[in-house]
Amino acid sequence: MTQLSFEFPLPAGAVMASAPRRARTVRRPAVDTAVAMDEDLLPLSSAVTVLPTAMNIPSEHPASAAGAEDEPAEEGTVCEDRHWCRDGWTARVVESQDGDGWAVSMSQDGEHEPVLVCPWTMGRDKKNPKPLDQAAFLALVKSATEVLQRQQQQLRARLHKQIHVAGEDGEVTVTLDIVPDEYEPHALLRAHDADGGEIARTRVAADFSLSNTSARAWVAAGFRLSAQAFF
Repeated sequence: MTQLSFEFPLPAGAVMASAPRRARTVRRPAVDTAVAMDEDLLPLSSAVTVLPTAMNIPSEHPASAAGAEDEPAEEGTVCEDRHWCRDGWTARVVESQDGDGWAVSMSQDGEHEPVLVCPWTMGRDKKNPKPLDQAAFLALVKSATEVLQRQQQQLRARLHKQIHVAGEDGEVTVTLDIVPDEYEPHALLRAHDADGGEIARTRVAADFSLSNTSARAWVAAGFRLSAQAFF
């Protein structure tokens, strides 16, 4: 079977011109510009971490931060090598009266006389006293407080006396309490029964001597004293 061909031979020197192509117009759907910008920037913003400046970051330890000011000391507090004043106590390092060494005195606020005076350690140069510090000051406060406690116990023992004597209705407790009044010093003589109830009370001189003998005589006399015993 013979096949037909539609290709015809061209004349010599002829060039076949191709048909011009038409530009294709591609229509894209309308996109919201704002949404497109957000979608384009989203990967960038999510990958970048914005660090604040150093001055905007609060320090966890303000006292140790650069340029931080020291906290103001409490009013009335003194912390010097030879003078400490804190919590109602004052420590002073002074040269001893004989000029041989140093001493430290501890005083309470409002008191003129020191509670404690004791020798103080010489410094490393063997000339000046050892500087006071917090540990030394606290140890001195403890020692001075113990001295005050002993003084108060001695004062209570001197101002208060108590004797037990036998009475007609049982044991009687006789007490003497001295009132160290500046203008009218006196003492109170009291008698209590076994249950603690007050039986008698008498005002006597501040130098009244309470003893077993005087207590028994007072109870035996019906809680009456001679005129010499009264203030």
